[in-house]
Amino acid sequence: MHEATDSPNTLGPPTGPVPRDGPGPVAGPITLPPLVDQHSHGTVDGELGVGSFETHLAAAAGSGAAPAGTTFFDSWTGLAVRRWCPPLLGMEPHCAPVSYLARRRELGAYRAARLLLRGAGIGTFLLESGARDDLSTAEELATTADGAVHEVVRLEPLAEQVADTSGTVDAFIGNTAEALYAAAQHATAFAMGIAFCDELPPDPREVRRAAARWLALTVRPARDRAPDPALAQHLLWSAVATGLPVQLHCADPQSLVGFLRATAGFGTDLVLLPDRPHHRRAAQLAAAFPHVYADAGPRPGETLGEAPFGKLLFSTGARGLPELYVTASRLFGQAMARLADEWVAEEICTRAEAQRIAGLVAAGTARRVYRLDAAGSG
Repeated sequence: MHEATDSPNTLGPPTGPVPRDGPGPVAGPITLPPLVDQHSHGTVDGELGVGSFETHLAAAAGSGAAPAGTTFFDSWTGLAVRRWCPPLLGMEPHCAPVSYLARRRELGAYRAARLLLRGAGIGTFLLESGARDDLSTAEELATTADGAVHEVVRLEPLAEQVADTSGTVDAFIGNTAEALYAAAQHATAFAMGIAFCDELPPDPREVRRAAARWLALTVRPARDRAPDPALAQHLLWSAVATGLPVQLHCADPQSLVGFLRATAGFGTDLVLLPDRPHHRRAAQLAAAFPHVYADAGPRPGETLGEAPFGKLLFSTGARGLPELYVTASRLFGQAMARLADEWVAEEICTRAEAQRIAGLVAAGTARRVYRLDAAGSG
């Protein structure tokens, strides 16, 4: 075993030990500021065996359990975990999964998470709250990662909580407005999963009917109670009215074009977080509307060619495993390093310009859109 040698803030291959708080040198050289992860969910507590660890790997890949005789360590994410995470725990890269998990248990869940999160090169986390109770809170993640953590309030769980304490439609609508206002006083942004939204807010009468239908479902488990489309659109338009940035989780952002057009000039920034393979289209929409931004996605080379560089933001989307923060940040760094080398070699830009562009996507744009410096974040 050995001490970690991968720089948390390098753009490209590791080049040797660097201080925790300083950017690391890379070929060129190019340095990155501490990353701003604009979208993540927190980590699980407690020890993880092989089965539970692989369950989280499968979830990250959007898959179910691995078939008998196979393993999710034999996946792109699994290979990335084996490459980038063992050195942070004092092991050689590409060690056997069983050895890595044994080392993880030897260190203990908290210490392993601490080493992984603090070695990921992420200085600021935007943590989506409200979805699951078994994941770390903003305060817990801030302590473990030794970074700044800001809350992104998810609208659907917020509405569920209000519904559980509202006996009538009038109470639900009034309490929802109050809850949104209260959340806006401390949240950095709102977030919602939305497949479609009209160009105008829904008719109040239809919102009341939708609320009545939804309240009638209180006997069902909360996880099954997705808001009616009219109610979902009411929540979204209400969030836009607060002026905070709103993250839109959408399978295909093309269906939101009318809503994006209608909200231009409102003073509220919208950030598209699409499913694969729609990051390119999201970048195109970010280029088309001044108030719209987009997640850079897993292949930033595709999105950087479709939108101004100041309209794209890095995220991990990590949930559950602290390893997923590490792999996402390292893969982002490698992708940006390749782009920088290509652009400089082809004389598209200078090395200094490539570094500035990488810094925008890594952190600068997120700091501006989410007003992180005004909030006094680290």
